[in-house]
Amino acid sequence: MSELNKGKYYMSNKDFYSEIIFSKGKGRLTPRAKIMIELLAKRTIKKMRYKDNDLRNDCYQSGLLDMFDNWMDFNEEKGDNAFAYFTEIFKRGLAKGLLQFTKFKGSTDPIVVVSIDGANEGQGMHNF
Repeated sequence: MSELNKGKYYMSNKDFYSEIIFSKGKGRLTPRAKIMIELLAKRTIKKMRYKDNDLRNDCYQSGLLDMFDNWMDFNEEKGDNAFAYFTEIFKRGLAKGLLQFTKFKGSTDPIVVVSIDGANEGQGMHNF
């Protein structure tokens, strides 16, 4: 498992996909799959900015919880891109957490702007 954290090597989609399929066969996440999911979340959240660190941590936990709750729903018959599936779950969990932990004060203007440039292939800023 140490190769997951060495230098520039992150993890390959093939390894991640294989570990998720292996976990599905066992009916539970393997320790290696858990590490890979957390690593994916840590890399994804680095590409986003939040108003404060507490909000960032709350959103991170919300996204991570969604990934751990929905890992079994990955459908290998639809495709083999586990990265895309789990990244999307994480981003939706972040958005859900952001809405849960921030309040709109009678206005339609958002009080928080989160940059997800790196997480959505450079499509720009998104307001939640």
